[in-house]
Amino acid sequence: MNICKDTAVTIRLKVSDQQGQLIEGGKEPVAYLHGGYGNLLPAVEEALEGQTAGFKTSMNLSPAQAFGERDESLLQSIPKTQFPPGVKIGGQLEGRGEDGRTHVFTVIKIKGPEVILDGNHPLAGKHLSIQVEVMAVRAASDEEITHGHVHGEHGHHH
Repeated sequence: MNICKDTAVTIRLKVSDQQGQLIEGGKEPVAYLHGGYGNLLPAVEEALEGQTAGFKTSMNLSPAQAFGERDESLLQSIPKTQFPPGVKIGGQLEGRGEDGRTHVFTVIKIKGPEVILDGNHPLAGKHLSIQVEVMAVRAASDEEITHGHVHGEHGHHH
């Protein structure tokens, strides 16, 4: 079966940064719903379109093709008093950016009475090297299409 909209695709994915540092290891296969459901980077979905089980490819993605360029307007400084005790670097919280959209913010620095938050994706601004191997392709169930993700082995569990 060829990969097309509304197919459940199982892949093995390896992601590295420009220096060859492994970001995601690809030890366990991952299943995703193909066809613009936001489960995989669009550039990777595009490369897999029409392919079948056994297909392998390597690709280098620019920041624009991956997680976007860094946006310095997504850095915010918040008084430490607005956080629960024990706030730590690396902690995450959900909030609204200056653009009004919901963002996940990561605590990147605690400077005296201020906590510095970063609303960029951790991989924003990075060039990525991606290796992908298609393990299996099948028609997605109506329930998977309605939910927008694959269920079962290597997919989402409710």
